[in-house]
Amino acid sequence: MNLHEYQSKQLFARYAIPVPQGKVAASADEAVAAARELGGSLWVVKAQVHAGGRGKAGGVKLARDFDAVRSSAAAMLGSTLVTHQTGPAGLPVHQVYVETGSKIEREIYLSLVLNREAGRLAFVASAAGGMDIEEVAEHAPEKILRVNIHPAAGLQDYQCRQLAFGLGLKGEQVAQFGRIAQALYRLYLEQDASLVEINPLILTGEGRLVALDAKINIEDNALFRHKDLAAWRDPTQEDAMERKAAEHELNYVSLDGNIACMVNGAGLAMATMDLIQLHGGKPANFLDVGGGATKERVAAAFKLILSNRDVRAILINIFGGIVRCDMIAEGIIAAVKEVGVNLPVVVRLEGTNAPAARELLAASRLAITAATDLTDAATKAVKLAGARK
Repeated sequence: MNLHEYQSKQLFARYAIPVPQGKVAASADEAVAAARELGGSLWVVKAQVHAGGRGKAGGVKLARDFDAVRSSAAAMLGSTLVTHQTGPAGLPVHQVYVETGSKIEREIYLSLVLNREAGRLAFVASAAGGMDIEEVAEHAPEKILRVNIHPAAGLQDYQCRQLAFGLGLKGEQVAQFGRIAQALYRLYLEQDASLVEINPLILTGEGRLVALDAKINIEDNALFRHKDLAAWRDPTQEDAMERKAAEHELNYVSLDGNIACMVNGAGLAMATMDLIQLHGGKPANFLDVGGGATKERVAAAFKLILSNRDVRAILINIFGGIVRCDMIAEGIIAAVKEVGVNLPVVVRLEGTNAPAARELLAASRLAITAATDLTDAATKAVKLAGARK
């Protein structure tokens, strides 16, 4: 689960990580009121969406008077912000964050993530803060510093100093950086985060390190331990189809193709998408219905697939291990009749009672195309999808 910037900064404040003063607003009037309460003569108005690259997309504006605060907030609120991370559809802006302006001497990138190769948490830092870290990694990888943290020892002071010195920090700045890094590490563990990122962590004109931005992702499977964080979920920032799939315990990810996939098992689903791509097609989704592919779950999956107007064909690839293939076939037939599927459906069933399942599908007299193997299923789905352009 992703958090908004203002929510992430509330968590930062709990852990004594320095952040600029700011207030969230849902209207232009509230934004002006927030600026008045914060005081000063320079504010930053930031669109609150679950995506980076807001500044380049017009989602971050400097304001030197209340009229500028009002106009910036009014322009953002109710709009759809499109950044390189949102895709062309963009994300709706329902709130803005009004923050006091900061004097920026330097910008640093800092994040804490799971290094899956090493099986350890890792700090990633760069003196090229304020930029997309992907661009830095591609064009100047030598500017990226990494420190892996041993789970038994935890984050060590020498590792904090190693990062600080590598970033060119000196004197009291090194101590400040160490306190921030240790606080981020505690936050990550205690709040069950999957990502904590500051871009940029700024060095102010007064020599203070301040988190000018904040991004936190919380592990969904741990939300039962964090009722307060779960209440912060903003469904308007999530893919509507993925959210609906989760309600039916389906693992679904939207893609930009036209061949819908319904598969049991994540590995088999990925292989299915690979075969579609290999034979000239484009998958419209990743959809894992799980090992127990019941009639109800299959029906829910069909409804989900059909809500995507770009879909031109459906490929069902089920391995009957936990559940018999004939039972799955009965579920597919019932679901097709219930939902009223009017798209080509290609079905590949393999496993226990697979021959009986194919007989059931053939006897149903529905517009279902049987496939002998995965390659056959993929080629047929690509052909049928192309015929419906």
